[in-house]
Amino acid sequence: MSQGWTESAAAWIADMGEHGDFTRQCVTDRPVLQRIEGRGHRKALDVGCGEGRFCRMLQERGISAIGLDPTEAMLAEARRRDPAGDYRQGYAEALPFADGTFDLVVSYLSLIDITDATAAIREMARVLEPGGSLIIVNLNGFATAGHWDDPPAKTRFVIRDYLDDRAEWVAWRGIRIRNWHRPLSRYMKALIEAGLILRHFDEPDATSGPADRRARYHSMPYCHIMEWEKPAERAA
Repeated sequence: MSQGWTESAAAWIADMGEHGDFTRQCVTDRPVLQRIEGRGHRKALDVGCGEGRFCRMLQERGISAIGLDPTEAMLAEARRRDPAGDYRQGYAEALPFADGTFDLVVSYLSLIDITDATAAIREMARVLEPGGSLIIVNLNGFATAGHWDDPPAKTRFVIRDYLDDRAEWVAWRGIRIRNWHRPLSRYMKALIEAGLILRHFDEPDATSGPADRRARYHSMPYCHIMEWEKPAERAA
């Protein structure tokens, strides 16, 4: 089933620009980079790289990065902006890489787009080398389970059927894509079953941007950041 990305690629690319939207610029980029910078990472995989924005940010920090995405229009734009970069077509549920290829894997707001998130998490753990880190930025389950009930005032957020997995179409500024709602426990169980260890969890607040957007985000924060570590192999 179509997820809407091919049809929405042009609108998404225009909306992201070079530096990303409010969520990325004002909420998540800084704390994600704080988990990465100065850690000695050498080779990274960005799962669901889109137009390649975060791959370029990793490369600027001296980390060799491969971007993977199922949407050719996104990859074409990534290659246009970064001709020397490495951007490949593929799916998170079946990563085309050998075990232990990367010391850093990033899923930056991509798990919500993946039909079989459990398989994707298993694959991301597989391609991590022992001691490597998986950085996840995802939407909070209470955000994907609800909606603002009184637009445009946006003073009341209504949550329904939180424990029920479901895919729903969401649309904004010419973009229309299919996102998955899952309770947080669904992701946590899959990550634990993949043998990973939680090292960091945060729900960062907005640190910049228009005052009204910051206040609204503070009232209903919709992102979290996690770092999971693949245990180092024990000596025989």
